[in-house]
Amino acid sequence: MSPLPCGLKIATIASLMLATSVPGLAQDNTGRRGFFDGGLFGDGKPDKPGAYVSPSANELLPNARDVGAPPIRPLDKYEPIALPKQPGIPTAPKIDLPGLPAYAPQPNPQRDVMRSRSRLTLQAKLTNEGTLVPGGLVWRLFAAIPSLDGRPSMVASSENGTADFDIPPGSYVLHVGFGRAGLVKRIDFTGVRTRETVVLNAGGLKLDAVVGNGGEAPATRLSFDIYSNAKDESDRKLIASDVPPGRVVRLNAGTYHVVSSYGSVNASVRADIRVEAGKITEATLQQRAAQVTLKLVRDHGGEAIADTAWSISTSSGDVVRESVGAFPSMVLAEGEYLIVAKNRDKVYQRPFTVHSGENTDVEVLTSDVSAPDGADESSGD
Repeated sequence: MSPLPCGLKIATIASLMLATSVPGLAQDNTGRRGFFDGGLFGDGKPDKPGAYVSPSANELLPNARDVGAPPIRPLDKYEPIALPKQPGIPTAPKIDLPGLPAYAPQPNPQRDVMRSRSRLTLQAKLTNEGTLVPGGLVWRLFAAIPSLDGRPSMVASSENGTADFDIPPGSYVLHVGFGRAGLVKRIDFTGVRTRETVVLNAGGLKLDAVVGNGGEAPATRLSFDIYSNAKDESDRKLIASDVPPGRVVRLNAGTYHVVSSYGSVNASVRADIRVEAGKITEATLQQRAAQVTLKLVRDHGGEAIADTAWSISTSSGDVVRESVGAFPSMVLAEGEYLIVAKNRDKVYQRPFTVHSGENTDVEVLTSDVSAPDGADESSGD
């Protein structure tokens, strides 16, 4: 297989798109393929909405005092009533009773019990020209007028593709979630039976990675983290973490920062990927790493010595991994490393180089004894 180009390669089936040049990344916008076969519209597994970047609903809610909501205050109490004394009538003995509240606590009245209700039907599309989303949606409808404590109260919810709400006239705040995509919108309902369609402006992102010049990486060792796009890394928000390869993540249209991790040591690659509304964007990142297995042996090809403590450091002296065992295996980014093995109070070491895509066993011979401090150090092969 020919090596992946160093730049960003984009193949668009539905339409040609612009993308930022990113080393080691191939991106493919597959249009509508996969929408109904395990793509954007579900694969038979529940996909509850998660975190996403959306407008704040707080700015859609008025202040409690602005809409006449009474402030919370303690209950009043009756003062004792002095009864007139009549001559010749015996007076009842004085009974010391605790003070009674001005009124007994009553349950909160049911909201809009006497108001007429009409049906509000809500549907969703990914784009203005797209078809209706058949499923994978979570609808939540909140009252625009906050409760006494200032927090919005949910009026109704639905997890159907089409949401039918029987509600009285008034203003509401709608939140609809579609995977990691979502929308917040204010709705002023007049009380007339209404059908409304909201446009999510969302798409899907499907990620994968290759090793070296197109080699296949074990799916169990690959994972992806998706962040919002920002110039400063500290301003990026984590949207989805530990995403396995091949899974379609539903996102609002826009550019995202993706981190691909191969193994758990130091093999990672980053790319900025743009998601288009109504399409599944497939992106393949290129990892420059390899899997290595370490062994302490007396001779080349010999049996590994158990109970060995390992330390792997980079050429700059940074320790990247420590382990104990006869056959520790790990994925390392390509580059030069120094292995230090300790067994029975003896220390052995040797340098080695990791070449991208070349999985190998690295043997440390017991003749590779680390020299004492102040002496010349030598390492075997």
